[in-house]
Amino acid sequence: MPKKRYIIILLIFLVNLCHAQEKPYNVLMILIDDLRPSLGAFGDDVAISPNIDEWAEEATVFERAYSNQAVCVASRYNLLLGSRSTSTGLYDFGRAFREFYPDAITLPGLFKENGYYTAAIGKVFHVGHNTYNDEKSWSVPHWHDKIIEYVNPEHTTETREEALFSNKSWAYANKLEKGSAWEKLDVEDEAYADGRVAKEAVNRLSELKDNHTPFFLAVGFARPHLPFTVPKKYWDLYEPKNLPIPSNQKNPENAPGLAVKRDGEIAQYAEIPLAKQSDPFPEELTRTLIHGYYAGVSYVDVQIGKVLKQLKDSGLDKNTIVILWGDHGYLLGEMGMWTKHVNYEIANRIPLIISHPDLKQRRHTQELIETVDLYPTLAELCDIKIPQLQQTLDGISYADFMKGDTESVRETVYHCFPRDGKLGRAIRNKDFRLIAWQSIDGDDQPIYELYEYKDGLVETKNIWRIDHPEFIKLKKILDNQPKPIAMRPESKPKN
Repeated sequence: MPKKRYIIILLIFLVNLCHAQEKPYNVLMILIDDLRPSLGAFGDDVAISPNIDEWAEEATVFERAYSNQAVCVASRYNLLLGSRSTSTGLYDFGRAFREFYPDAITLPGLFKENGYYTAAIGKVFHVGHNTYNDEKSWSVPHWHDKIIEYVNPEHTTETREEALFSNKSWAYANKLEKGSAWEKLDVEDEAYADGRVAKEAVNRLSELKDNHTPFFLAVGFARPHLPFTVPKKYWDLYEPKNLPIPSNQKNPENAPGLAVKRDGEIAQYAEIPLAKQSDPFPEELTRTLIHGYYAGVSYVDVQIGKVLKQLKDSGLDKNTIVILWGDHGYLLGEMGMWTKHVNYEIANRIPLIISHPDLKQRRHTQELIETVDLYPTLAELCDIKIPQLQQTLDGISYADFMKGDTESVRETVYHCFPRDGKLGRAIRNKDFRLIAWQSIDGDDQPIYELYEYKDGLVETKNIWRIDHPEFIKLKKILDNQPKPIAMRPESKPKN
């Protein structure tokens, strides 16, 4: 054989050998309940979050990421199905998606079908309120822990929220007393669920270190979800007088009544006065709640730091894509509102950070992105082909954007929220948000809201008028969206 030809064959063999030895990327998905972008990495000067901030130094930080619905059960379906709520009819608790989409392939299910070990630790699918985990998505049983939890020895009776998150009936739960909105005891991290979730995730990564099977590991943390039950040392990180108190605690001017909220989730806790008793909250209560929220942020930051450290110490970081995702935003008294369940900015803007082992650059982007986009993005980054799906795939892949091969993907994002028999559908571009409230079948005249964000992220006045140029532009986009699917009927309780 001629020497030149021999060298060519040898080079081809070596190239093929290198390709054969390439390992598939692992995926570590970190989910955080009720976390708005209150992190140093997103410019929050109050938040003490050094572990996430340091990791974000070599990641893509999406500063304009949005949920598709500001409630945890729907937003997690959006993530794990790649489908907007309006494409599935799954807007509320108590709807098992497999009753309506028995052959749906979830995001972890897609990886499982492609030879991955898939596992869930902590809160991934919403479990509670007659809603359950999806066993088909995982290679091993879900490692579940509590969301509502108190460790004070004086706490001896079950509370409403504890019962609901244990999948006990609403009728039973409504007979119970309310629990406290906070707890700050001198206890170790593992006294609460997030500490135990972090410990299990560390152990699982240690086990996976020498496993040759690629993995998709989803790790879900509960805080800063209410109640703000966090070890005292995290409360002690913050000086109460230095915490940010919202300057505007009034509903937006001209906002329709069904678009705003006051009680709801926050009122399920003992210290919270109802609207008729106090509106807005007294300043001391407002400051305590904000204090508890930030304590929860710092607590979960330390737990995530433990997981990221184990990933690095094991060497798995060299071949693992890591995603940090908040399920929706969170209101801390802005406009007189608390928690989520509305279509406004702070309730829908989420933290999203993605690190890729082969894209080691610091990058902050203002690119608009939706939760549903993570499904096709992760599939493409891991070179997994998405088959024909039973559910609608609404997401768009950002893989090329992350690689720097394209400058922009979306000009608008879309989200919704149902209330009082109507559905509020929203379109957000970089400067404005249009919301249309209408029955799902669309046989009534819409009620519109239009907001501009040049002066900040808190809505102050509904500026809608029929001849406003932005209304005309965004209405056209909204009208071209697929017709929303009606609310699915509730599933029968398993218990």
